Amino acid sequence: MKGWSFLRANLETMDVCEESMPIKWNGLGGRSLTSRVIGEKLPPTCNPLGQENLLVFATGILAGCGASSSDRLSVGGKSPLTGGIKESNVGGKAGQAFARLGIRCLIFSGSASTWKIAHISKDGIRFEVADDLVGLEIYEATSRLRQKYGKNAAILTIGPAGEMLLAAANIGVGDMEGIPARHAGRGGMGAVMGSKRLKAIVVDPTGGEPPAFFDSEALVAANRNFSKALLAHPVTGKSMPIYGTSASINTINTLGGLPTRNFSEGSFEFAERISGEALHDLILERDGKTTHGCMPGCVVRCSNVLPSENGQELTRAFEYESIVLLGSNCGISDLDAIGCLNHRCDELGLDTMEIGVAIGVAMEAGLASFGDAEAALKLVNEVATGSALGRVLGSGAAVTGKVFGVSRVPVVMGQAISAYDPRSLKGTGVTYATSPMGADHTAGNALPGSTLPDGTRPDPAQSENQVRLSRYLQHLAMTFDSLGLCWFTRGPILADPSLLMDILHAHYGGSWNMEKLLEQAGEALQVELAFNRAAGLGDQHDLPYFFRTEPLGMQGRVFDVPIQEMNQTLKRS
Repeated sequence: MKGWSFLRANLETMDVCEESMPIKWNGLGGRSLTSRVIGEKLPPTCNPLGQENLLVFATGILAGCGASSSDRLSVGGKSPLTGGIKESNVGGKAGQAFARLGIRCLIFSGSASTWKIAHISKDGIRFEVADDLVGLEIYEATSRLRQKYGKNAAILTIGPAGEMLLAAANIGVGDMEGIPARHAGRGGMGAVMGSKRLKAIVVDPTGGEPPAFFDSEALVAANRNFSKALLAHPVTGKSMPIYGTSASINTINTLGGLPTRNFSEGSFEFAERISGEALHDLILERDGKTTHGCMPGCVVRCSNVLPSENGQELTRAFEYESIVLLGSNCGISDLDAIGCLNHRCDELGLDTMEIGVAIGVAMEAGLASFGDAEAALKLVNEVATGSALGRVLGSGAAVTGKVFGVSRVPVVMGQAISAYDPRSLKGTGVTYATSPMGADHTAGNALPGSTLPDGTRPDPAQSENQVRLSRYLQHLAMTFDSLGLCWFTRGPILADPSLLMDILHAHYGGSWNMEKLLEQAGEALQVELAFNRAAGLGDQHDLPYFFRTEPLGMQGRVFDVPIQEMNQTLKRS
């Protein structure tokens, strides 16, 4: 029986090696696999933009099984933004396309002498000249590639930001309709791809032969039960399909944790204007799509498509993090203006979170006024020109703060924090400070209502039990990323783990349980921490000092989780 493939492609020599999945990594996928590869194969002190760095793609262990929301793709390497290990997680068509070809892991090493396209099919990998794509923005480059290779192919592309090796550069990935609105956004993986002179990856699954399932009939039944549970859940079956991820904007604003004007405030007086409800109504008014799937087979369909006033598409995949960090964090309350900023970042291949925080820092430095959407767009367009200012902003919030002498710079390990103020969501603050990924919401986000396995539900505004909660959620996030499952599916799964175990058993056979999955997640986290330690990042963890000293809102909240306690977050039990 055909097993999962493990591919290595050297861009310097153009050599390709295909082998079976190494036995020592059986049962691993997604982030747990990218981090194992990096931890074993990559010198921790290497230059993130040098030839030694690796660019690793890995499907989750559920990839290709047909379960809803299970084909996310992990992209790993050493981050030019944090200087440590990095995994960036993305939806779209690519994960399923890799799975249909039976590919579990693909590793790019070295750097090409000229820009290349990697074309992957059932016949293997071939490299083609990309000269006609160099300098093109992601939407245009993707359009040309679809015309050449067909609409069945999944396409991953970098834009001008990645070509310029800017640390805020992402990788654009085609969605269900082939539009590159999904992104491996965090940590500068687009710059790593650019450093290898790899403009695009085309994955054509036609005629592919994925590994056989252990019990196909049982898998169909298990997948059906999982879909039913997702549709019956109040979050994945009602709230998210209607309002998308931005459904939580009003909630976080009321809690006092909505980043506003460069994290100087926790509530935005115009939050209603940018809320999930407002976005939903605006999309309906313009005959857009309030519900849209980011990957094949997803029944949640929490994405969207927003038309402009003239009926043409303004942006899509317009989600919480982008709306908040390009919106309230910059004092901007117009959804059209924020949508324009979101789309422009997508075209250039920029992480909307990193750029949103960088613009907030630039506004505090006086380069623009808070609330000035036109000036914000001009700042984003500076990146397109390759100007000195554009390169500063495209290098991220930390560099922007250093260049312009700003003291309030909300970053950890050089990476902008996501759209939750840690003074009001303290468990998320612990994750920001202690995760090997840097300040990444996908690494263990402690939202209101987050519950420990023993039933404890910490108050997000209080310091008690936040370290315990963050530790658990970081293990859980690693588990979901390794499965290739969307994080939003966790509600039904935690309520009934048999939903997941039935799928795993039907897919692979054997016995599965949540305890074993969490144990594997802990082992992968230790690999990541060891890499970062060897890279010189140390073991001390904290947030920028202003979070501990600048009171937030009428409640006067500060981040007060003891540093000594946080330093124990991911130590071995």
